[in-house]
Amino acid sequence: MKIIYDPETDSLTITLRQERIKESDEVRPGIIADFGYDGGIVRLEILQASKVVQNTREIQFVINA
Repeated sequence: MKIIYDPETDSLTITLRQERIKESDEVRPGIIADFGYDGGIVRLEILQASKVVQNTREIQFVINA
């Protein structure tokens, strides 16, 4: 998984897996989901991320075991 924040475009991209993208859909206003050929989500993009994410420079990763 890879997360990239681009301050120039104020977008946050979350890549879940490295697969070819078949189609993209704006699933909610400002949230774009990219789907692979298997129908699963490959990547999410959050537009105007600074209005949605509290701190675009900090990421917490939690694993519940």
